[in-house]
Amino acid sequence: MADGETEPMKPLGALDALFLHLETADTPMHVGALHLLDAPADDRDFFATVGRHIDARLATLPVFTRRLGTLPLALANPLWIDGGRVDMSYHLKRLRLPPPGTLRELETTVARLHAQRLDRRRPLWQFVLIDGLAGGGYALYSKLHHAAIDGAAGVALAQALLDAGPGAAATRESAGAEEPRDDAPAPGAVRLLAAALAHNGRAGIGLLQQAPSLARAALGALRGAGSGVLAAWVRHVGLAPATIFNQAIDGRRSIATARLPLAPLQAIAAAREVTLNDVLLAIVGGALRGYLAARDELPVRPLLAAMPVSLRASGDRQMNTQATMAQASLATDLADPLERLRAIHVAAGAAKAISRGLQPAFGASLPSFGLPWLITAAATLYGGGLAERLPRLANVVVSNVPGPPMPLYIAGARLRTWWPLSIVEHGLGLNITVMRYADSLDFGLVAAQRLVPDAAPIVEALQAAFDELVAAALPPPRPKRRPRATPRRAEPTAASPARKPRSGRRRAA
Repeated sequence: MADGETEPMKPLGALDALFLHLETADTPMHVGALHLLDAPADDRDFFATVGRHIDARLATLPVFTRRLGTLPLALANPLWIDGGRVDMSYHLKRLRLPPPGTLRELETTVARLHAQRLDRRRPLWQFVLIDGLAGGGYALYSKLHHAAIDGAAGVALAQALLDAGPGAAATRESAGAEEPRDDAPAPGAVRLLAAALAHNGRAGIGLLQQAPSLARAALGALRGAGSGVLAAWVRHVGLAPATIFNQAIDGRRSIATARLPLAPLQAIAAAREVTLNDVLLAIVGGALRGYLAARDELPVRPLLAAMPVSLRASGDRQMNTQATMAQASLATDLADPLERLRAIHVAAGAAKAISRGLQPAFGASLPSFGLPWLITAAATLYGGGLAERLPRLANVVVSNVPGPPMPLYIAGARLRTWWPLSIVEHGLGLNITVMRYADSLDFGLVAAQRLVPDAAPIVEALQAAFDELVAAALPPPRPKRRPRATPRRAEPTAASPARKPRSGRRRAA
């Protein structure tokens, strides 16, 4: 299906639906972002300007207008229903910070907003424009349900919503879009059930047909990885140690943000022949090592990160989830930052090679009858105490999302930051997501407040780990040695005539 086209009813994929079934009051399943904006000084009603800007783009972005159609008794996965008018009074809110409007107060306010679930009766997104910041300007907080998008799709969506310059927002006419239709009656239960039966029938037959090829792909991935890759993966990963991050959580959140310059991180990657993602993981590993050691809670074994790996093909702009998780060591047992970086490079490369080789299995369409009940029941049991008793596969989620390399604008306002905000779950109470934006890496830390009452100290530890790695990997250049001064010869004078150079030929006797 071409980009931007929609079907009247479209079943959710297995991964998309999983985020719906796992959602509870303690574990909202939306992702978001926080931006600081430089609003035009001459715009006296910037909130209205932003509303007009978003409204003009709605019809070109189906993810903003589609909503869920649920089956009776939750027999199978829901379906996306196209169309319906968007109530902007719900989807775009405004909020003012109490004075003095510091960044810390902004993060606390956004943590409260990020803990609130989206209304499933409406399209699954919401924006909040925040003013009252100490430095002037505005902040924009956005959230979209993970059932609708993954990180890569979210960037594509934002780029369609945003502009490359501060020019006036596009109108519906200039965008070639039509006015969203008035609210249409939702499809009846019989129609929804028929669509679900048809999808599950096709998925069941397809799964039987694909089973041999999926098995061959899995075996081929393991063989293709090579014995060295598999040995490295086994050596560096396994079960994660117990930490304060790996317990049951409640619905409260703590949020902190950070920015690191991109250029020195790229220089480290080039100098040490590793990837930028390796450098990022090494900084996170150093930060968590320092944070836990300061609390006398650093385990002997290295922390493991659940690392999302995108399975999205180049140019694929579908608004769905196409990713899997790889397990990566953060080498928190190593004090030396360069040893940590090398160990992470070996382990992360092995994990990604195996995960990408298994890509066909993750893309398979699965029948879903009964799955909502099973997954919801399993999630309830896990949050009820199993999260603290079962073996752990990871301690923290670390995600690296490539973003736009240039500044973007909304309604004429420049986005100064792009702090991504993601999900925490029972047993995984800390999520560190990083977005490359222009010439920086923007970090968004989301933590379960019950486990991490204040995420700001982890940001301080990130800065310290960054400084430590830069000092170790990029030593300052030695000052150039000044050339030794040559004694100046006396200028020839009349009393001491200049000596003529000797001739190479001897005078004959």
